[in-house]
Formats: sequence, C-alpha cells, structure tokens
Amino acid sequence: MRGTARGHGLQGLSNARATIPAMNLRDSIGFWLKVALPTWNKGILIRRRSMVRVSAGLDLDNAAVARMQALREAYGDGPVLIRNPIRPQALLLASSDVRRVLEQTPDPFSPASSEKRAALAHFEPHVSLISVGSERAQRRAFNDQVLDSARPMHRLADRLRACAEQEAEALLHDIGPAPELTWADFIDAWSRMARRVVLGDGARDDSALTDLLARLRGRANWAFMVPKRRGALEALHARLNTHLARGEPGSLAGLIASMRPDAGTAIADQVTHWLFAMEPAGITAMRALTLLAAHPAEAEKAQAEVSVIDNPGSDLPYLRACILETLRLYPTTPVILRQTTQETAWSNGRLPSGSGILIFVPFFQRDEQRYVDAHRFRPITWLGLDPAHATPFIPFSGGPGICPAHNLVPLLAASFLAAIVRRYRVALHQPIDLMTSGRLPGTLDHFRARLGLG
Repeated sequence: MRGTARGHGLQGLSNARATIPAMNLRDSIGFWLKVALPTWNKGILIRRRSMVRVSAGLDLDNAAVARMQALREAYGDGPVLIRNPIRPQALLLASSDVRRVLEQTPDPFSPASSEKRAALAHFEPHVSLISVGSERAQRRAFNDQVLDSARPMHRLADRLRACAEQEAEALLHDIGPAPELTWADFIDAWSRMARRVVLGDGARDDSALTDLLARLRGRANWAFMVPKRRGALEALHARLNTHLARGEPGSLAGLIASMRPDAGTAIADQVTHWLFAMEPAGITAMRALTLLAAHPAEAEKAQAEVSVIDNPGSDLPYLRACILETLRLYPTTPVILRQTTQETAWSNGRLPSGSGILIFVPFFQRDEQRYVDAHRFRPITWLGLDPAHATPFIPFSGGPGICPAHNLVPLLAASFLAAIVRRYRVALHQPIDLMTSGRLPGTLDHFRARLGLG
C-alpha cells in the first residue's frame, strides 16, 4: 500500500532535513472539497442554518470522516502536508501526534494561527486564544481564575446551577401545556441564562447584546475576506462594559470586580469570548436532549439521577457524561488549528517554523476503525473519565490550551437539562429520526429538532 511507502516507510527521519511527505494533488483536492469545504460552509464561528441542513441531508460529516480514513490508509499515521499555495499545512492522522501538539501548546504549537487571528479579530481581537507571549500568559491566567478551570465544580456552582434551572423552568412555563420544544425557544432561554451567568441578572433581557455579537460572528465566518466593523465592535464593548461596571455579585462579572485586573488583560475581549462560547454550548445541550429523546434507556438513567437530587449545587455525573458524549459525536469545534513557532521534527520528516497544523476532530472521535462504538450514544464512557485526559476524544481540546470552561459548560448544561427531564419525558418528533439506520448520523441538525415533552 502507499501507506507503507509514504508514511511508516519514513520512520527514523526525525533528525533528517527532509520535509514531511505531501499528499498528491488528487488527494489534496479531495480533502479540500470533502473535508475542509463542508466544514467551513456550516460556519466555524456561527452556524449557517441552510448549510447545516445540507450537511445533514447529504451526510457530509460522515463522508468527511471516510475521506480522512482513506488518507490514513494511503499515507500512514505520520502527518501529511496538504497542498496549498499559501504555506505548509500539516494534517494530523495519529492520536499520538494530536496529544503531542496539544500538550506542547503554546510553544512550539501556537493556538494563534493566522486563520484564527483573522477570524477572531472581528469581535475579540485581544482574546487569549490569539495572544502570544506574556500577553497570552496573563490573559489565559485571568480566564482560568474566573472560570475556575481546574475545579470540577465552580466556586459559584450553587448560584450558577440555580440560574440554569430557573431559566429552564421559565422556558417550560412559556411554551405552555402539551409543549413542543424547538431550537428557537431553547436558545432564547439558554441565552438569558448565559447573560445572567456571565454578567448578572441585570443583563438577562439584553438580547440586543447577543444579537450584536451574532452579527459580528457572522462576519468573522469570512475571516480576512471581509472588512472589520470597528464601530460595531466598539458598540459591543460599550454594552459589555456597562454590565461589567455593576460587578453584580453571584456572576462572573462579580468575580472580575473583586480581582481588579489591569488594562493588559483586555477584559472585554475575554468576556466576549465567554458569551460567544455559550452559544455552541447551547447547541450541545439541545443535541444532548435530542439524543436522550432518541434513547429511552439513557433518558431513564438521567431521570433517575435528577429524581434523587434536591440540592441545586449537587453534581450530575450522568447528565455531564451525556454532554461530553454529545460533544464527542457532534463537536462544536470541528477543527483545531495550531501554527509552529519553530522547526519541528516528526517521525516522517520535519516542518518549518510558521507551518500550519490541522486537527480534524470528527475523524478522531468518529473513527469506527479505532472505536467500535464510534456512531453510538454511550454516555457511560465518560463516567469517571476526565475529558482533559481522554485523547483521542477531545471535547474541549486539551493540554495547556484546553478550553478554560471545560468544567463550567457541563455544569451549566447538565443543570439546564435536569430541570427539563425532571418534569418531562422527552420524545423525538419529525423531521429528525436518528434511529432508522442503527447508527447515528454525522450531523445532528439542531435547527430542525422538535421535541415533545410529555
């Protein structure tokens, strides 16, 4: 096979000057058309409803995983260069290489890739993700401190869980008797919760803030292809700073007020990112509820868990596991990008400084050749498993660049869902039917999901 000749056959070159092998032109075109383009079309910074529908209808995400499997068969486990006219771009095909890149972030594998900087500069130009050097260290430490990154339960867990359950209860009240839950209703309630968690109760009804951020994220989907709207960014920061100035106790803004960070922290950019990340977290929560509706046995386990928990501050290990398993099946960050800060050696050659590194997450989490339950919903996998050390499963990335909210998001999502499954049995309505083929589809279109609550 070509894999022997072009992948494993190059073992031992880690100290040689040869560059890692490149795909042939046909395979490179296939990658761009069947993996990169469908992923980009769905929207990296904010989902495009029509493209998510197309992806679900044509099963493009499963086709992308199949294309990646074919590339591994052709080129072996070593990284392989994707042909492009801009700069060297290496595609990772082995989980051991993924682990290395994540653990050696930010040097020599910087998260501040050129593509990411071009996109995020539209609405959070000074966020820690695209900062470097001492500025990155300062801003990352701020994120870790406020979000309690190292703690399974945030110091404000009681307050935050109560907030999530209150907004879920308000949602159930608003949709009335014989309710049917749609994405539009769900995300409105979720966004109210997110604003309360981040900025306090005074921001609960500031939907204009969320809408403004969504417009900027829509432009960010085009990265360097459209100009930045600096006036809109200034308006976003003005609204944010009004809420932050209150420093409302019981919110993340209250914690910030007690810290008094200096101007170099770029607080508004960090907080913008938290609000941005809350929307894909809501997508995951809606998808998890949809998966529970399609798996009655798993839904019964979730109901059994919440039925015996009276304290809003208690942990919800099974519902947390449902959130993590949903992220494995349907990652909201399908591509992880890094950029080398120096020349790096690999098993099959070397990469020059400034090279791009691309990790296509669904390939590692949906590869049935390596994981027999790749296309099944099995939350039990995550019970007792720390997502920070679960490679090749990387629901929140990993290493020093792991999402600082990797504990906070499951806490909020599990609490929100707990209020729903405690009161209702969730049923799956058309047009989504997840169970016809015996394996879950590659795309779960949350926009079209309709859930009966009975």
